[in-house]
Amino acid sequence: MDREKLLERISIDPQICFGRPCIRGHRIWVSLVLDLLSTGLSVEEILEEYPHLSREDVLACVAYGAEMSRERFVDVPLERPA
Repeated sequence: MDREKLLERISIDPQICFGRPCIRGHRIWVSLVLDLLSTGLSVEEILEEYPHLSREDVLACVAYGAEMSRERFVDVPLERPA
């Protein structure tokens, strides 16, 4: 599935979840899925916790996060020699 099709799975509605990006048709924030992935959960483990989601929903969250990382500056400390 290409990136555009994946991104169609994400929705933002000011009346749902305070306007945060969610998986379309669900009240599950993109940031929640990204947090779960960042703690080491696999896609399969996330799908076990949220069986109504699909693998494409999880990949859509990653695609959305990638798009947003191109738009936002994150202050990361410089690596310093030991």
